[in-house]
Amino acid sequence: MPSQKPWLSREGFTADVLGKFLQQTIFCPWKTVPLVLLAHYTTKGREVAEQYPRLLQVVKVLAGLAVLRRVNAAANRRALNNGVSDRYDWNREVVVLTGGSNGIGKQVALLLASRGIKVAILDIQAPQDELPPTVRYHQCDITSPAAIADAAGKIRTTMGEPTVLINNAGLCSGMTILGSTEAQTRLQFEVNTLSHYWLTREFLPSMVQRNHGMVVTVASQAAYTTTPNMVDYSATKSAAVSFHEGLAAELVTRYNAPRVRSVLVTQGFTRTALISRLTPEDTWLNPLLHAETVAEALVQQVLTGTSGHVLVPGATGWMAKCLRAWPNWMQHGLRLSLERLMRAE
Repeated sequence: MPSQKPWLSREGFTADVLGKFLQQTIFCPWKTVPLVLLAHYTTKGREVAEQYPRLLQVVKVLAGLAVLRRVNAAANRRALNNGVSDRYDWNREVVVLTGGSNGIGKQVALLLASRGIKVAILDIQAPQDELPPTVRYHQCDITSPAAIADAAGKIRTTMGEPTVLINNAGLCSGMTILGSTEAQTRLQFEVNTLSHYWLTREFLPSMVQRNHGMVVTVASQAAYTTTPNMVDYSATKSAAVSFHEGLAAELVTRYNAPRVRSVLVTQGFTRTALISRLTPEDTWLNPLLHAETVAEALVQQVLTGTSGHVLVPGATGWMAKCLRAWPNWMQHGLRLSLERLMRAE
């Protein structure tokens, strides 16, 4: 694995690295607003402002944008968390993690375990490496509600009542609509979408009863950009996003559980077995991610104990979210261009 430098990401110098630098400098209100105040209320500041009036206007615009960005972020956090706070005791919480034997899920399990958090992995395949003391593996076919119920009983007996559910498991065949089979398409929907319903129905009632808990939905940026050669995968992830949005609303309007958190993760393509047969791009704007990068962003959000949306990488994530507002000719052109990137080898 490449060494990670303080000023870079694992993926190197990318658009997100530049974006974070700008957020911490010219788009940081704690840096730009004081400059505006100095220009108005100090002698030296007024002299500089008179000498460079256009520069002052630029600084004012940047300060306004920085303040607006912070206000918008605060409003988003308040809305997503229903205006109520909650406390998580990570020595007592129990996390259920699907697909935790490999890829992103494996890294999530290791990060949580490094903090002494109890994790129950549900996966059809056993982990190849020895598990940390607080992590336990349960072989489970998450497409079967009966198998989920059986595993849930064992988890409750040995670890306690789960308070965090991370729906992470996923499949991608990388096949065209006509090139895929009925079995392949059904299995992708079972794992990528329907299992979220079966697992949530098993573990959410106790969270609702306590008005405490969290459901994490790991979707994909493919949910926003339907791509040739993986239409079924994009469809399953779009459905997962809708599941997350609907669950967040039902927690307030139907279950009276505003403190139960909901987290959505929409990551770009990552270096895992999931895309081993595909040829995704690896560019400055849209880098091919390391599993550790996605896992760290996911765990960081979970540990805040709040609802939120994790976008990795952020640059292409926001572009993907805005795609539906683009003119049709731009949307269609983008989908055509993506075909060469998602072609199975």
